[in-house]
Amino acid sequence: MNFESLDPGLAEFAPAMHSALDPVLDAHLNPNLLQNVELDPEGVALEALPVQESVHIMEGVYSELHSVVAEVGVPVSVSHFDLHEEMLWVGSHGGHATSFFGPALERYSSFQVNGSDDIRQIQSLENGILFLTKNNLKYMARGGLIIFDYLLDESEDMHSLLLTDSSTLLVGGLQNHVLEIDLNTVQETQKYAVEIPGVTIMRQTNRFFFCGHTSGKVSLRDLRSFKVEHEFDAFSGSLSDFDVHGNLLAACGFSSRLTGLACDRFLKVYDLRMMRAITPLQVHVDPAFLRFIPTYTSRLAIISQSGQCQFCEPTGLANPADIFHVNPVGPLLMTFDVSASKQALAFGDSEGCVHLWTDSPEPSFNPYSRETEFALPCLVDSLPPLDWSQDLLPLSLIPVPLTSDTLLSDWPAANSIPAPRRAPPVDAEILRTMKKVGFIGYAPNPRTRLRNQIPYRLKESDSEFDSFSQVTESPIGREEEPHLHMVSKKYRKVTIKYSKLGLEDFDFKHYNKTLFAGLEPHIPNAYCNCMIQVLYFLEPVRCLIQNHLCQKEFCLACELGFLFHMLDLSRGDPCQGSNFLRAFRTIPEASALGLILADSDEASGKGNLARLIQRWNRFILTQLHQDMQELEVPQAYRGAGGSFCSSGDSIIGQLFSCEVENCSLCRCGSETVRASSTLLFTLSYPEDKTGKNFDFAQVLKRSMCLEQNTQAWCDNCEKYQPTIQTRNIRHLPDILVINCEVNSSKEADFWRIQAEVAFKMAIKKHGGEIKNKEFALADRKELGSPEGLLLCPSIEELKNVWLPFSIRMKMTKNKGLDVCNWTDGDEWGPARAEEEHGVYVYDLMATVVHILDSRTGGSLVAHIKVGETYHQRKEGVTHQQWYLFNDFLIEPIDKHEAVQFDMNWKVPAILYYVKRNLNSRYNLNIKNPIEASVLMAEASLARKQRKTHTTFIPLMLNEMPQVGDLVGLDAEFVTLNEEEAELRSDGTKSTIKPSQMSVARITCVRGQGPNEGIPFIDDYISTQEQVVDYLTQYSGIKPGDLDAKISSKHLTTLKSTYLKLRFLIDIGVKFVGHGLQKDFRVINLMVPKDQVLDTVYLFHMPRKRMISLRFLAWYFLDLKIQGETHDSIEDARTALQLYRKYLELSKNGTEPESFHKVLKSLYEKGRKMDWKVPEPESQTSPKNAAVFSSVLAL
Repeated sequence: MNFESLDPGLAEFAPAMHSALDPVLDAHLNPNLLQNVELDPEGVALEALPVQESVHIMEGVYSELHSVVAEVGVPVSVSHFDLHEEMLWVGSHGGHATSFFGPALERYSSFQVNGSDDIRQIQSLENGILFLTKNNLKYMARGGLIIFDYLLDESEDMHSLLLTDSSTLLVGGLQNHVLEIDLNTVQETQKYAVEIPGVTIMRQTNRFFFCGHTSGKVSLRDLRSFKVEHEFDAFSGSLSDFDVHGNLLAACGFSSRLTGLACDRFLKVYDLRMMRAITPLQVHVDPAFLRFIPTYTSRLAIISQSGQCQFCEPTGLANPADIFHVNPVGPLLMTFDVSASKQALAFGDSEGCVHLWTDSPEPSFNPYSRETEFALPCLVDSLPPLDWSQDLLPLSLIPVPLTSDTLLSDWPAANSIPAPRRAPPVDAEILRTMKKVGFIGYAPNPRTRLRNQIPYRLKESDSEFDSFSQVTESPIGREEEPHLHMVSKKYRKVTIKYSKLGLEDFDFKHYNKTLFAGLEPHIPNAYCNCMIQVLYFLEPVRCLIQNHLCQKEFCLACELGFLFHMLDLSRGDPCQGSNFLRAFRTIPEASALGLILADSDEASGKGNLARLIQRWNRFILTQLHQDMQELEVPQAYRGAGGSFCSSGDSIIGQLFSCEVENCSLCRCGSETVRASSTLLFTLSYPEDKTGKNFDFAQVLKRSMCLEQNTQAWCDNCEKYQPTIQTRNIRHLPDILVINCEVNSSKEADFWRIQAEVAFKMAIKKHGGEIKNKEFALADRKELGSPEGLLLCPSIEELKNVWLPFSIRMKMTKNKGLDVCNWTDGDEWGPARAEEEHGVYVYDLMATVVHILDSRTGGSLVAHIKVGETYHQRKEGVTHQQWYLFNDFLIEPIDKHEAVQFDMNWKVPAILYYVKRNLNSRYNLNIKNPIEASVLMAEASLARKQRKTHTTFIPLMLNEMPQVGDLVGLDAEFVTLNEEEAELRSDGTKSTIKPSQMSVARITCVRGQGPNEGIPFIDDYISTQEQVVDYLTQYSGIKPGDLDAKISSKHLTTLKSTYLKLRFLIDIGVKFVGHGLQKDFRVINLMVPKDQVLDTVYLFHMPRKRMISLRFLAWYFLDLKIQGETHDSIEDARTALQLYRKYLELSKNGTEPESFHKVLKSLYEKGRKMDWKVPEPESQTSPKNAAVFSSVLAL
């Protein structure tokens, strides 16, 4: 593009000036852009910098999504969306190229293309990127490596290039010829003469080459000979830009005036069918760039250098209302490009800033982009320390330079004796899983050692090596070497081993012998399972959350209440928080705080789980407070911080909020006092390197009554001044939540030192009473009384303990706070009341810890003291007990284990302390908030849905279900994520991660009455998540059925249909269906077993295969169902009829022997038919066959 003709002010951007750019802030540059940006001596920014936070994007309307700085002060000369990957390329006037990945514009690569000339055009190819400068064509890989560098004649002044096919390139400029270059041989193959010099823009269609000239003309040339076929004299001055789409060519440029060149506000539009101009299009901006953006119509985007953008139709009238403004950092926009998907626009300005505008919050640059390859992290700067005592550590981890000098390890032969090493034994896991074929054994790789590295042991320590040869119990800890890991077995990350039957044959009881419910870990972002359990076992939170219900579609309080209800109903079976986590993923604040992990990061443990769960803890309390407060006073989100204005309307605020008084004292003597509330506190550790003893209560008081020096605004001084900020407690919370913030070795060392000091003090205090654990337990058994539990603690119980089980807090009269560790003579006795006004005792209720395990990437577990009410509901006993919750592994533990933190592998993250007599302060009655009105008629979300498309009749008031009523149920699903599996060396398939399903349609039909078999619920579930497979053959769901814009179905939200099913479950109806276990699992419902009548089990013999609904319907009912696709109404009706048939054949279950004969005949017929329903022209229904005669006789 000819920039010289656009604006005389561009002369200041001469390349000679950029090489000597001083590292100072330009007068036109926004100072906010240079926060945390370093300038090198050449004035180039070392890191790209976001200019502003992301804004809300309205669907279908272009808005600014991100802005970044490529190079501070250096104008952007060209921008280009990569046609193969999700990247944006930017070239500068200083010859520097920068690429940004994805809509977030994360810097991918940055390198110098030319030392002096500006980059004039960029073209992306499959294997690299082409860069055109004044007299140089350079082909470089996306990482910056040069593939070829083609130098043109020094007299050339190139401006444009055009890729005619995958290996041929046209290059044009201000000279009177266009070069054709073969990219395979990197040679010039043709030189086409041009009658009108100055080819600065080139385009191509399936009919012509289009060349734009500096004289203002556009020539149309033959695709083979490059001869001129037609010519348009567009502008009298110069051509600025043009574009071609379909049969239209639109151009903008400059016209000659008396005072010189002026920007022409009339766009010239040409009809390529008749080769003539049509009515010019008058626009309201000074056009410098234009592009066709053909989405629904052939829209034109016209851009001015000042940042104005207007959309209009090329054959219509321009509307001033269609103008939006790009806010460039510099005075001028220098470049503009449109992505191949038409979802993104890129602008580059004269101060080196790049602006990305999109029409959706998550745009894609190309319809089908390939995966981008990222560079591996450099390990040179983070070399691990070598421990010489570890014989298995490979010394090759640290690179050693070559040297000819004698090394320290070169011992003289006289001082060394050869010590032969024997090969280590074969891994016992390999021997156990090996299958022999002939004389060759095959076994899967247990992955306990690095590839091609065999550890050896010397003879002196062979016995130690052999002592660990036993195989650990599967699947916990199977794939590891036990002597390399100090993590206790029950604390290791647990995984589900999937078989052909999925989860049906997985033994969850092996991991959980209690009646409490665990949570499954395979769902995305299930790292928060431990915190969900902590909130559940807080009795006031459990009850009050379940009483909450609102109309908001994605309400975390509602979804958490539904999950708590499932945990209440479960009798030891694991639950999954899929609906809760689905709502969690839709909250923008959760994504902004980095709480939503990608599947790859979660599986590999890349994220810091300790920091993550502490941020999640702060976020969930704030979000629950907001959700429950909105029932009274709807408010905007206050952010994920720990402070907010008022907590009076929220139950969460009453439980967790602590009223604080923040005082700010300036050195001028002015004091400012502000009152606020916080939901949790973060530990602040003292600076101490002497190993001084600190009680936990001292550190907690220091953290709650925090005092710090900082810069703050002083109204009296009217400027920022050093101030002393202090925080005083005005009212203590009922539940004290503490984030430990052990995020570095410094904090970990503090915990370790304090635990060691506390252990030494405990040894001195108890004197000779300290014994080993075995002797201490024997003494306790002899004592036979609860008081004896504290008389003789063991050494193991005192190690790594710094945290107290109870703390005492007292509010003083001068607004002070006294905190001290508290010990009771009877730990399990009834909680004491407050001793006096302002004195409270807090008991430790839960600790959340981060398990450091390099093999699995770590995990999060919780120690929870389960109260009496939970034991009474689940097990019928009244006592308190500490439990370990590790996803679906639940195990009772000793109370001392909850406060023991070995900082090598077990790091504290979150602490929960509760007031004594907490439950007596709140009404703990659960009132079911779901009413019968949820079953009434409701409007569909689909815009095109009409009454003629209605497939169900809602229940009338006189049809409301009662206890024991039958309801036929069927659900259909779509796939969100495909299954991940691996093929073992023996040919068997192992499922690593199952496919993630989402419910798409739920149907309920009446099971009795005059309208039996008529549906009263037939809801299609709208989903905002991307569907990878609609499973149309099995679900009947077609693309578009779940889209509210084009669907003709009765579309509802998942929450709306979930409430209907919850009401039916709570009222006590019995569900009839086929394979209901999977249906309820995907819907995320826990249904009591006595309310489920599953035909897949009614017509099943032990140790035999399950029979499909289609075969059962053909065999017993003479029905041919599921012909081309499945229909949930048909399947639900068929299941109801099969249940009626079951009652008929078994005489209501009173004649099991006769029904057993029916099942035997069924299985015999199935084996003969290979379990396939015959085609209509083949065998008739079994009702007419002899094999069914015995059934009729019954």
